[in-house]
Amino acid sequence: MSEPASIATSIAGRYATAVYDLAKDGKKVKAIETDLGVLSDAMADSSDFNALIHSPIYSREEQGAAIAGLAKKMKLSPIMSNTLALMASKRRLFVLPQLVVALREAIAEDNGEVTADVTSASALTKAQSDKLAKTLKAKLGKTVTINATVDESLIGGLVVKVGSKMIDTSIRSKLNSLQNVMKEVG
Repeated sequence: MSEPASIATSIAGRYATAVYDLAKDGKKVKAIETDLGVLSDAMADSSDFNALIHSPIYSREEQGAAIAGLAKKMKLSPIMSNTLALMASKRRLFVLPQLVVALREAIAEDNGEVTADVTSASALTKAQSDKLAKTLKAKLGKTVTINATVDESLIGGLVVKVGSKMIDTSIRSKLNSLQNVMKEVG
């Protein structure tokens, strides 16, 4: 991980912990989950919103005023609105994407859920996805949400990442391993 990305993740983690603790104490976790969906959609759909949170051209006051207006328009909870206002005043809005990820992870962890990033050579069917989720739940003891992507260069098989664990059963990795073994022999 590059140093700036590491710093942003660290900053976002501290904000996420504070926001989640406040939401949990005030029994507002559902409101925060709704806010995360709204913010994710805004980041995905609006280049203007992304420019606002990432561009150094805007002053603290301009970012603060814009965020206050957007929070009201998006109907964000008071906890999230205040957090975004604080982040704008501290020029920390650039960590918003990492904050969303960190908050989702905190909520999922507290609910006993985990996300598995699954890369396959072709799109998984609903039955395959459900079977994989059931198998992972049996292994991990937690409810598993599958985040599936397709990478045709795998040729076949799966690459499953859950937290810091990775299982690579792809044909590509097996061929690479075989190639390395053949190099060692010859």
